[in-house]
Amino acid sequence: MLDDLESVLYTSEQLQSRIGEVGAQISRDYAQTHPLVIGVLKGAFVFLSDLVRHIDIPIEIDFIATSSYGSSTQSSGAVRMLKDLDQPAEGRDILLVEDIVDTGTTLNYLRDTLIRRGARSVKIASAFDKPSRRRIPIVPDYCCFTVPNAFLVGYGLDYAERYRHLSCVGILRPEIYTDEH
Repeated sequence: MLDDLESVLYTSEQLQSRIGEVGAQISRDYAQTHPLVIGVLKGAFVFLSDLVRHIDIPIEIDFIATSSYGSSTQSSGAVRMLKDLDQPAEGRDILLVEDIVDTGTTLNYLRDTLIRRGARSVKIASAFDKPSRRRIPIVPDYCCFTVPNAFLVGYGLDYAERYRHLSCVGILRPEIYTDEH
């Protein structure tokens, strides 16, 4: 599967080092609270798993699933809720954990939804930020890496449900994907 990559942007070692730094910052920032950490499925599960091992304060974990891509390489712009939270958001400090902030559509939808549900605060932690594609002005509060406008896979990022399991992050070769998929 590594043959499908045009190049590797971040190795496993680079990812783990930076995630450790971000986890330590989150621990400091939330030292006086007991945040609800929400992983946005499916892409964030790898990042969430590594991130929470670097957070050394009491936390609770829940998951939410949305879709705006399907099997395409382009966001449809319409967000659908596929799995809702098991725990209430009301009165909670929430840390939304996402694999990548791209257009901002999904995170804007989720942040607004959690605020409407009475969350005390909502912050965003993202493994990757791709500001060149932003449609909605949303900036992650915690970010490991700012990435170029390329189709990335690995470390939870996928193309048609493939490549999530790669321990590195790379740029997918263009001939591998088409928008007709």
